[in-house]
Amino acid sequence: METEVKTGSDAKRKTGTSTSGRMRRWFRRLYTQRHLQVMALLGVVWMLVFNYIPMYGIIIAFKEFNIVESIADAPWVGLEHFRAFMEDENLPDVIRNTLGISLIKLFIGFPLPILFALFLNELRSVRFKKSVQTISYLPHFLSWVILGGILTTWLADVGVINNVLLALNLIDQPISYLAEPQYFWAIVIISDIWKELGWSAIIYLAAMSSVSPEMYEAATIDGAGRFQKMWYITLPGIQSTIAILFILAVSGVLNSNFDQILVLRNSLNESASNVIDIYVYQTGLLSGRFSYSTAIGLIKSIIALILLVIANQVTKRLNNTSLF
Repeated sequence: METEVKTGSDAKRKTGTSTSGRMRRWFRRLYTQRHLQVMALLGVVWMLVFNYIPMYGIIIAFKEFNIVESIADAPWVGLEHFRAFMEDENLPDVIRNTLGISLIKLFIGFPLPILFALFLNELRSVRFKKSVQTISYLPHFLSWVILGGILTTWLADVGVINNVLLALNLIDQPISYLAEPQYFWAIVIISDIWKELGWSAIIYLAAMSSVSPEMYEAATIDGAGRFQKMWYITLPGIQSTIAILFILAVSGVLNSNFDQILVLRNSLNESASNVIDIYVYQTGLLSGRFSYSTAIGLIKSIIALILLVIANQVTKRLNNTSLF
């Protein structure tokens, strides 16, 4: 019995010693990384201040808020603003424009960077490859204010697009593209692809660099061609990256790139450019209906969360890749 007591006390002493040792090592590592920890802490503080603390304001979606009163003093109205949005006469056009632009961007704009990265990865000339990469990346670093001005000039009656088409006898008279609603979706989608194609391909190129060269060598010995290598080696090697980015793209399907549409829209193409983000901006900031616009934004966030969970579960079942 005495031996058992000593053994138990020794075990407790060893456990306490190992725990204190782990804590000392943890504090020592924390001290040696103090500069990195401070940088990370600043990021956490930024997120708290600008992302989490403002979430308190979501409650105005259930209140009748105005700038004269505080949020706490505003009267509760329950789901009144949500019902008003569902009965809004602009709702069908807003949903149609938002889903139309976003779904076309998803089905066309999502696979194009993958294809671009695949073909770029096959280039053997390093100089040519870097030149193509640089040219394709450049539009990303220009804001939509600048690109919007460029596009407005190009698409004007006397712009370069009309001049080229007239010179090729493809049209008989100049077309005001931004004044015609039927052209707006195409302009938005093509310009978005032009701006983000090269930048979106970076992450796929990074994923391709992790694929083992030995697999390509073995495939070459077996007589596989370039397209066979891309299909059977490269694509399976980056499928987890594709799946994660697809989940994020699906969750953002209700986002229609507010900056882009704001600089390209006008009163003549309003029927095709009135998306959810623009509608929230108009009703909230321009009309002062803060509670109503907050309710719309909350609905949008809830739908985005549902889409995120669904896309995550689908990709998890298909290729065992998920965010959570």
